[in-house]
Amino acid sequence: MALAALAAGGARAEPPIRGPQDAACRQEARARVFSAPNPRGLEPEAIGRQIYHACMRRAKHRR
Repeated sequence: MALAALAAGGARAEPPIRGPQDAACRQEARARVFSAPNPRGLEPEAIGRQIYHACMRRAKHRR
């Protein structure tokens, strides 16, 4: 979802951006996906989703 552009199997369309926090979290996921720890050997898409959802949870608690 958040990092569909990084898909190895071809380009996938991302869903429309739903707001400023969604855009910010997508950007955070893109920026951190290759530098984030990956002890379980997950695919970049899975790591990106984890980063994105953690960002969205943090944003929800700041309201």
